[in-house]
Amino acid sequence: DDYLPSDQTSGPKPKTAFRHQLRVLVLDLYVAWLEDPELSIGVSMSSNYWDTSSRYNAIHISKKIILIIRTLIEAGLLDVAKGSYSGPLARGNRTTRIRASEVLQGWFAEVAFRRDDVGRVEGEEIIILRGDNAEALVEYEDTDEIIRMRAELERYNQVIADAFIDIPILDEPRVDDVTTDHHHKLTRRIFSRSNFNLNGRFHGGWWQQINSDWRSKIFINDTPVVEVDFRSLHVSLLSLRAGKELDGDPYELPDILGAWLPPVLQRQFIKRLVLTAINAGSRDAAFRAFRSEYPTGHAGKTLTNEQLDKLLKGFLEKTPHIEDFLFADQGIQLMNLDGQIAERVHRYFCDQAVPVLSVHDSFIIDYTRVGELKRVMAEASAEVAGAPLPTSNKFYGLDEQADPNADHVKDYVIWRQTARSEAYLQRLAEHERRTGREVVPSEAQN
Repeated sequence: DDYLPSDQTSGPKPKTAFRHQLRVLVLDLYVAWLEDPELSIGVSMSSNYWDTSSRYNAIHISKKIILIIRTLIEAGLLDVAKGSYSGPLARGNRTTRIRASEVLQGWFAEVAFRRDDVGRVEGEEIIILRGDNAEALVEYEDTDEIIRMRAELERYNQVIADAFIDIPILDEPRVDDVTTDHHHKLTRRIFSRSNFNLNGRFHGGWWQQINSDWRSKIFINDTPVVEVDFRSLHVSLLSLRAGKELDGDPYELPDILGAWLPPVLQRQFIKRLVLTAINAGSRDAAFRAFRSEYPTGHAGKTLTNEQLDKLLKGFLEKTPHIEDFLFADQGIQLMNLDGQIAERVHRYFCDQAVPVLSVHDSFIIDYTRVGELKRVMAEASAEVAGAPLPTSNKFYGLDEQADPNADHVKDYVIWRQTARSEAYLQRLAEHERRTGREVVPSEAQN
């Protein structure tokens, strides 16, 4: 109470008392500290930011939080920090970054509660509308369509929450700097530019933040998985719009820049360049954005405009019908289409209470339902785009192979028997206690 400002101040009484706002702030700091003692949370110190009536402010944090933060800083309980930040109070880079001071970290180390005792905010908004500035959140009125989208996404999130999704070889639920535990499974749907016809992709699950190699190691309900991709998704969608059909891999081209550039790296460059050009509004912007994706010293950083032009020319010689769609800001419209496709895939498997993980242009499912997933992806894309889009998967599903002696079936038997770490088994047991559901591995369908 020594650090808590009084609720008796001028102006209307806050919807959420000082004490509760302090509790929210401290718990956010605690969660960040558990993830990384150097991790900060971003908070706005502008009184105009804290709108207690905003749909994005479910717990009605008011501008009084600014006074609480300043008081804790003065008391030596918070550090104003440099570096990365995260957390529910963070909405953009134009924020003050704070973290627990050494004193507060010492208190955190002695608390009797655990991370699982800190839950998410009830009623948290999961249909997000952003403005022209990607950081800006835009208020909107609910319509029947938005209410439907939210209800479907709530149902999807419940199916995902009920499932045990983990990587069995991990001692700590972490891949590089990505935490892979059940606290990082919530999915939101994000629209852009104050328009529900732009973007609309699903974001949030930790599996979206790790690479495909690590994703292949995921188990869903203690069952191995297969990831199925839409092949060249946005180029395929634009080809349909142009009335053309893609012939093979559009990024697989003969040597363009010389022997110094390996074919695998050339394909990677062409794919990234084309997708960047589809998203960009101009050629110069596309080329700048392409180079910005690579670190200093990487070959991609050094490619000149002339070299990028050559790569693009090679692509257009093979796929000329895409030319009119480049540098025309098409990406955000295409994201709306692939969001609609993902919604239909989610809906189908939610009806069966089967968890499927989406990664924008691909989906991950347990290895007993891969053929079924591919059929649903074809149907969903045909409904949205007018024709089924091609898919690919590096590994077969068990439901795609009738021969129990096939080599890949034997490989799956071995992978299913992979040694689970003790920590994984403990997380599985904790999931069962938390949800009241037994984790039952999937069996191949006959």
